[in-house]
Amino acid sequence: MLLHLTIRNFAIIDALELDFETGLTALTGETGAGKSILLGALGMVLGDRADNDSIKQDADHAEIVAEFDIQNNEAVRSWLVEQALNADDECLLRRRVSKDGRSRAYINGTPVNLQLIRELGEMLIDIHGQHEHQSLMKPVAQRRLLDDYANHSNLIEAVSNAYVQLKLVHEQLQHLEQAGSDRNNRLDLLRFLTQELDALALENNEYEKLNEQHSRLAHAEKLTTTVQQSLEELYGNDDSNIQSNVARVIASLQDIAEVDGRLNPVVDMLQDALVQIDESVSQLRAYGDDIELNPAELEVIEQRLQVILDLARKHRVEPGALGEMHQQLVNELSELDHADERLEELRNEYKTLEQTYRNAAQSLSNSRSKAAKKLDKAITKAMQTLGMSGGKFIIEITRSDNEKRSAHGIDRIDFTVTANTGQPCKTLSRVASGGELARISLAIQMITAAQTRIPTLIFDEVDSGVGGRIAEIVGQHLRILGNSSQVVCITHLPQVASQAHQHLRVHKQSDKKQTRTGVDTLSRQQRIEEIARMLSGIDITQQSLAHAEEMITRAEG
Repeated sequence: MLLHLTIRNFAIIDALELDFETGLTALTGETGAGKSILLGALGMVLGDRADNDSIKQDADHAEIVAEFDIQNNEAVRSWLVEQALNADDECLLRRRVSKDGRSRAYINGTPVNLQLIRELGEMLIDIHGQHEHQSLMKPVAQRRLLDDYANHSNLIEAVSNAYVQLKLVHEQLQHLEQAGSDRNNRLDLLRFLTQELDALALENNEYEKLNEQHSRLAHAEKLTTTVQQSLEELYGNDDSNIQSNVARVIASLQDIAEVDGRLNPVVDMLQDALVQIDESVSQLRAYGDDIELNPAELEVIEQRLQVILDLARKHRVEPGALGEMHQQLVNELSELDHADERLEELRNEYKTLEQTYRNAAQSLSNSRSKAAKKLDKAITKAMQTLGMSGGKFIIEITRSDNEKRSAHGIDRIDFTVTANTGQPCKTLSRVASGGELARISLAIQMITAAQTRIPTLIFDEVDSGVGGRIAEIVGQHLRILGNSSQVVCITHLPQVASQAHQHLRVHKQSDKKQTRTGVDTLSRQQRIEEIARMLSGIDITQQSLAHAEEMITRAEG
């Protein structure tokens, strides 16, 4: 819901801070006081096109900030998360327009383009009247409202799931059918390439193993020489080899360790070292015995490595990845060899899924038709109570001739209406009167209040052309609607204003140099005086004050 609105340097507003409450808020004031300016400011922060005329004459920029409570609005919170925008319990929209024509928009302090702020704005506020933010004008919103009213979530899920599966199989079919013309050429190439790799018969990790063997054979002479020299140093010379020297040191230290026992750990370490030297000598001898000087085997390995490298370069892969490449080609060859079988399988699967989708879409369409008739009657009846006697509301459901598919079914939903007996119904977007359109929207919202997804509803000119008893009914309906949604109503009628939970009065102030618009939040006594003014005009009488108090008391009771 809308919590707070800040307006600076907009039209004839210097600076204005407005707090909004839950329930029905009435916005009143004399003609020309600036009620439409407030609506324009709100429209601008929601993404309306702005121009220099909207900036106060002596200012270089205008700025509007709207603060919303989204704690219980999961749709908005999810949208903010998807857009990587902060999604706390409150949401801040800010719009700044400069004299030089630049416009900047922000959501929770992050700069965004106007399209994003419009998209979010349409989830937060719905303005009913001659205004572009009205969601009921849009076929998507109309379809969603009907589906919500009929509780179609399960049917829509069935249609959506069938559509996704059908689309996936259709794409696979198209891919196979389009590839058919090139298949033979591709098959020939794949057979040649796989035969070449089959002949290679590359084993797992063979390239790495061959490299190790090659390295040993290529350096066999150096390995043999170094091992022999090491053995000579460790063990070969009886008089001065390392093993003999360490043994002598151990014997010497053992003699004096009897004198000073602190040398015993050193003796122990040297004895361990002597054991390690003996083990090293054994392993070096065994290693030396295994070293082969085999030029013929080295040549065979080099030839094998060269074949592997050549094929790897041909396929533009690393030698170690050649085996994986081989398997991919084998898989593709198998798939193409069985493409006709796969095509037949996919065609059969497509027919089955097509029937599943058709059945689900038909069930949804039938249910929409039933729900539409019920909703038609309810909204038409509500229109009669709102001063549109003889008016009629009809939801037209058009099924595509070619059964054009979508995740939402095969129907186009259009809300049509006529406000006068005998006149044909027209789409909502073609209803000329702003007051009629607002009252029709009110009738729709009255009936579908439990299904509304937008937390704040603004009605402009909802009382245009009505009075007396009808005006009182309009006010009562707005107050009832305020129990489930936040409702703001710009009104000239005391019957409507008296039903409000919150009352804001717009007024002009002039110092002979400039005219400014101000807004006051009225106390109960001030509400009585404002409604009395609306009842009797300039001269407020005791009778009008009493009547105003009675109207407010009746609304509260």
